[in-house]
Amino acid sequence: MDDVDFLVIGSGSGLDVANAAASRGQSVAVVEKGPMGGTCLNRGCIPSKQLLYHAEVMETIEEAGEFGIDAAVEDVAFADIVREVNEDVSGDSESIRRGLESSARHTVYDGEGRFVDDRTVEVVDGPDAGATVRAETVLVAAGTRPSVPDIDRLDEVSYLTSTEALQLTTPPEELVIVGGGYIAAELGHFFETFGSDVTIVGRRPNLLPEADEEVATAFTDRYADRFTLHTGHAATRVTETETGIELDARPYEYGDDGAGVHGDPVTVTGDELLVAAGRTPNTDTLNLDATGVETDDRGYVETDEYLQTDAEGVWALGDIVGEYLLKHSANHEAKAVVRNLFGDDPEPVAYDAMPFAVFASPEVAGVGATEADLDGDYAVRTYEYGDTARGDAMHADGFVKVIIDLEGAILGCHIIGPEASNLIQEVVVAMTAGSGTVRDIREAIHIHPALSEVVQRAFSGSFSRP
Repeated sequence: MDDVDFLVIGSGSGLDVANAAASRGQSVAVVEKGPMGGTCLNRGCIPSKQLLYHAEVMETIEEAGEFGIDAAVEDVAFADIVREVNEDVSGDSESIRRGLESSARHTVYDGEGRFVDDRTVEVVDGPDAGATVRAETVLVAAGTRPSVPDIDRLDEVSYLTSTEALQLTTPPEELVIVGGGYIAAELGHFFETFGSDVTIVGRRPNLLPEADEEVATAFTDRYADRFTLHTGHAATRVTETETGIELDARPYEYGDDGAGVHGDPVTVTGDELLVAAGRTPNTDTLNLDATGVETDDRGYVETDEYLQTDAEGVWALGDIVGEYLLKHSANHEAKAVVRNLFGDDPEPVAYDAMPFAVFASPEVAGVGATEADLDGDYAVRTYEYGDTARGDAMHADGFVKVIIDLEGAILGCHIIGPEASNLIQEVVVAMTAGSGTVRDIREAIHIHPALSEVVQRAFSGSFSRP
């Protein structure tokens, strides 16, 4: 058995804590069954956003005619684009591995980690299978994997998850996507931009159901102009055909009252099926029954407000704790664990101003409460992109929605339109570092005629109470 000071299962944001431990003179073990860098680098936000930027360039060229510019795309080296992105990702992952292996403080164990007791981990199913490591402190940062819904005969057909979709070197002719969240929205946009005929089957009435309802409705309406949408439908059965797959779906009942979307069963066909129906925590691979670590009814690790689990000396962060399945949330949690593990004054993790963004077309971003989250008195103001000089010049279609309490404190902000992921940031800063009021945004000088004026104007003028 090997003894170390600190052990981390997973090599995503948990490495930030491992490196902090190493910088303090501790011996560190990193247990990882896949490429270094975690989901974001290898199978998530980095390759997907690199590919999506190519789609953004393509879309800009295709829409040039709106501005009196005659432009055409003569060829797309799709396979080269995908290959270059994945080679870039692989290079970054290997760079992380080389750095760890060259460190006198780090030891890398290749394989899947399973607990023997609270702070002892056995390595299985990998080159280092059979190794056992005990640590004074353990960090569980093993992430999530694509969730596979209960669809009859799904195990009998070939299908893609987001992992495989990011490596396709040829866009499908007809792509069927099961799921209505951000992964479905982003990958649907990517493949449609490069020529796929996309059909999306989602259970909720709108795509992006976690977004503010007004934004989600506008987004769904825009997607209905581009794709074949069957929202409010649950996939029930899939069969393989000579040319691809055939998927059956029925109207889905949702909500506490069992309300459903009216409609008829549908059958859709395609040559590829992409299952993008959320994520599943990897807790079932860790043998947590051998520990005092508790999980919730969804399988995510339960922690206190400092990210400590119920087992002494065991911490957790990232997707596996299930707060926000976002890389910037995991990075935020890693900073909190470093502070709370090595500092003198523990502080609870602050999630009050945790933003999100969907890099689709249109972009969507938000921070704070949605109207559905709120009870009691609040006020709302919405402002259109096209009512600013820059938005009008861009022919931009979108809006900024601000929600405040009756004292002027910012409760939430939600944006749909160009650069939403960038525009939301000043609201995040105001909610985090400022007083968090309308005045913080309204009174700040905004460059004219920059697109950020749409945010300033959304925070100016009269708010209405629903």
